[in-house]
Amino acid sequence: MAQQQARYCSCGTRLARDNRGTVCAACLRRREATAATQPPEVPAEFWQDERLREALARWHIGSVFHAYRTHPWHGRVVSQETVAGWLGLTQAQLSRIESARTPPQDLGKLMSWAHSLRIPSDLLWFRLPSDKPAEAPEAPPARTAQPTGDLLLPVVVNGRPVFVPVNAHALAVSGLGSLLDRSASGTDAASDMLSTTERDAMSPLDRRSLLKGGVVASLPGLSTTDLQRVAAALHDSRRYLDGPVVAHFRSQLEAAKKQDGTKGPRATLPLVLGIVGAVEEHARDVNPTVRRELLSVGADGAEFAGWLYRDMHRPDIAGLWYDRAMEWAQEADDPAMQGYVLLKKAQMAYDDREALRMLTLSQAAGHNRWKLPVKVLAEAKQQEARGLAMLGEPMADVERRLEEAHQLLSRASQSDDQRQLSPHYSHANLMLQTASCYIEAGQPARAAELYGDILASGTVSRRDTGYFLARRAFSLALAGQPDDAASVGLASAEVATATDSLRTKRELGRVMRTLSPWATRPGPRALREALHA
Repeated sequence: MAQQQARYCSCGTRLARDNRGTVCAACLRRREATAATQPPEVPAEFWQDERLREALARWHIGSVFHAYRTHPWHGRVVSQETVAGWLGLTQAQLSRIESARTPPQDLGKLMSWAHSLRIPSDLLWFRLPSDKPAEAPEAPPARTAQPTGDLLLPVVVNGRPVFVPVNAHALAVSGLGSLLDRSASGTDAASDMLSTTERDAMSPLDRRSLLKGGVVASLPGLSTTDLQRVAAALHDSRRYLDGPVVAHFRSQLEAAKKQDGTKGPRATLPLVLGIVGAVEEHARDVNPTVRRELLSVGADGAEFAGWLYRDMHRPDIAGLWYDRAMEWAQEADDPAMQGYVLLKKAQMAYDDREALRMLTLSQAAGHNRWKLPVKVLAEAKQQEARGLAMLGEPMADVERRLEEAHQLLSRASQSDDQRQLSPHYSHANLMLQTASCYIEAGQPARAAELYGDILASGTVSRRDTGYFLARRAFSLALAGQPDDAASVGLASAEVATATDSLRTKRELGRVMRTLSPWATRPGPRALREALHA
């Protein structure tokens, strides 16, 4: 019988054989003695736990609480009553927060709870009051200086403020910051980070009229005259909110979609939510024809907001926006958008590994009643193929659906996609998704080769390149090529960091779990260090 390897507590005491935890009895008693009044002092490696990291990446404070309570370091699960006492909550309140689909967004409470649990500020998605920049010699203020760093921008959507993470530099450059009103939005910290030049540039506009319309994000890229027209439309919807202004909203939404592939969701989401908020606030005050046009734009924006939240790994919020997109598309009598939202829900089902739901949603999206553009029909067939592969159906059935997708795509032309639904979808995208089908069908080496060929062509956006590099790393790891997987994973991690794509980082987490048998090799070790940096 093999001798059991000795295990030790962090204090150096050898653990008893019947102790299945990581803490000796003496340390456990000391922790329990202080647990009633305050959380324990945890080591730095405590925050490297995979479940805790994932909870923090999801921006769900309830998931963070649960991961903290069940962390192996404690030796045993910390009760909800105990943690609630540390946070100034009741057990029932903590239970509701942990199980909520949409977590609390009150910035003051988030800050207080983070301080109580001593969560490192660099892991948080919001900024703590104590996060002060290092002192520097006094210098005259430069009016051209650009603000840096991330902040939470409150955007009024559906009648309530939604905190949106945004880079302050991107905020100023895009023109969004000029419409922040300190008295109305309460964002003193955000406002202070904007330059005086940026604030004064929008002085001809009545900022309060925009805020009354539920919008604290402007429409960058328009001239001063155009912006004044939009502001007037928001102030007096029935008189001014005509076709040209609706066209402004649509053009700005298309511009946001184009920048998403390079700038990522943090820089894009404020504008999108601003447009959607304007649509919801003012669609009630216009004639029926303009209302339908507005709701069509709103459905498009809500669907795009759903995608941005997916990219930030917030499926709970993404699902709400997809539901809103479907509701508006139905009222606007927009069948193509309804089918398109079903397709996006099928993609979300894949994110959650719900194979059967993905298959049936993909089949529903491909129904003739939606009158979808040919490109979207091709994408629906490809998603159907992936669902079949996930369910273990014969490879011949999978490849038959893929061939149907290729045939549909070969018939598509630019004129077929006037609505700009899936405008990016091309043979390269179809081949990338075909590689995903090969992974699900148990052919990872074939998938890795196909990913490599398409990514080498340089036809994929920067953000999507990062994601599919992660997919290629995953397929290489499954194929038993750990060094190549780690090398590709490192390239993916660099892009994921630059574009703030938590979806890509989540995929890299799958890569690391697959590489666990080779964890001590230099390549996988370097990838793990890069992801935890």
